[in-house]
Amino acid sequence: MEYTYRVSGVCSRSVTFDLSDDNKVSGISFVGGCDGNLKAVGKLCEGRDADEIINILKGNTCGLRKTSCADQFARALEAAKAERA
Repeated sequence: MEYTYRVSGVCSRSVTFDLSDDNKVSGISFVGGCDGNLKAVGKLCEGRDADEIINILKGNTCGLRKTSCADQFARALEAAKAERA
């Protein structure tokens, strides 16, 4: 199922992704933010288990911010999983 999450506190504006019934993530696409870095995040996370991604990315910060685009993606995955439950 496709999800779109409006991020906050970072340069990007949203992230869209698919979360399969077997908890695999695909089709990751950020709007705004650091284009090259966020494309890399998408490629590195493609096909991985959502829980694995959350464990790796949650709590990652950007500069002086208390969050990052990667942390926001982890939060988006958590929200998608909660919505499915």
